[in-house]
Amino acid sequence: MENPNKNNASNAVGSTKNYWTSIAIIGILFFIFGFATWLNGILIPYLRIACELTTFQSLLVAFAFYISYFVMALPSSWVLNKTGFKNGIMVGLFVMAVGALIFIPAAMTRTYALFLGGLFVMGTGLALMQTAVNPYITIIGPRETAATRISIMGICNKIAGAVAPVILAYYILSDGDAFVAALATMTEAQKIVALDGLAARVIAPYIVIAITLVVLGIMVKFSPLPEIETEPEEEADQSVETAKTSIFQFPHLWLGALALFFYVGVEVIAGDTIIRYGMSLGIPIAQAKVYTSYTLIAMVIGYILIGLIMVPRIISQRTALKISALLGVIFTLCAIFTQAKTSVLFVALLGFANALVWPAMWPLAIHGLGRFIKTGSSILVMMIAGGALLPLLWGKLSDVFANHPQYAYWVCVPCYLYILYYSVSGFKVGLKGNHLE
Repeated sequence: MENPNKNNASNAVGSTKNYWTSIAIIGILFFIFGFATWLNGILIPYLRIACELTTFQSLLVAFAFYISYFVMALPSSWVLNKTGFKNGIMVGLFVMAVGALIFIPAAMTRTYALFLGGLFVMGTGLALMQTAVNPYITIIGPRETAATRISIMGICNKIAGAVAPVILAYYILSDGDAFVAALATMTEAQKIVALDGLAARVIAPYIVIAITLVVLGIMVKFSPLPEIETEPEEEADQSVETAKTSIFQFPHLWLGALALFFYVGVEVIAGDTIIRYGMSLGIPIAQAKVYTSYTLIAMVIGYILIGLIMVPRIISQRTALKISALLGVIFTLCAIFTQAKTSVLFVALLGFANALVWPAMWPLAIHGLGRFIKTGSSILVMMIAGGALLPLLWGKLSDVFANHPQYAYWVCVPCYLYILYYSVSGFKVGLKGNHLE
């Protein structure tokens, strides 16, 4: 008897026109993900100055933002079961808007804890949307081209990420070098007034962000985006899926979750620490403030060159994952053992190495989950917490090795080596036949 869910994705999408409309809507959402996420790259040095923080303390920006994924991913799955994907995306956008508005009292009082609270709330909204949208783009079409579709989404995400810190830096840190130099000559009272003024610069941009998120949420509500309930499974997979009664019976998912934890950690380190790293090498803020954009541009190049051109025409998505992991190890070692701007260049090139890890790993990790796909997706989203914890470790090492800040990047090497293991054999642990290549 034919499985009634087998063609669910294609039925939900319907015509080719609806398929591409859905792709376009999801692309806009991934642009929003990238814009909100990679603002952290400029917020870290900005808040370090405005709130007078150490490097470790400033990396709590990444911690507050990404730890929300770990805390909220499973509740997000529960919300999606109640609302469906479409309404869940709308709610996520509204929650993000609330987080953006928290920046107003945070800036007015120059209270670091409030800034972190706003970032946590924004991350909560993103967790809800990521839990819905990532499996959506994976199962909306053929599994063997999932990495290509996610690469398209990645381009939208990283273009936004390349633009976001430049735009925000223009409004809040355009005079960074002169401002820092002037602080050294001020009395304590003058410094407080100056830092209060610096903190206030963030209010207008985040009001605009909040309004945009609310408008997008309303647009999603009335969009033709269809509901998709489950992964299209091959007949050979059905007996496996029905024989399993717990999410803990899919070891390839859990190994993939750990790989994603390490991946998000090194991705955030590459994008969010590069500005601070450049400044620690004596590079002026005027130059260093655009370095996050360089990392994101490298990722876009990787998505286009490998994700769109080569996968699956020339290489499989799993081969792309192996290449990415190897490049990650090589570029990290080059960043550690070179000096000055050359070292910074290799940190930026980690963006190229990272480009295909997420799109290639996600389909491998959720393959064969069947009715467990929403819970499995929530677990994977929880692993975005790697972006909360590993950058903190980088920040601590950066403070410890203040005279050799490049040593902090040693934290990335074992992460890429584990990703390499998953691409070689970890992805098929516990699966019987019909492995996704």
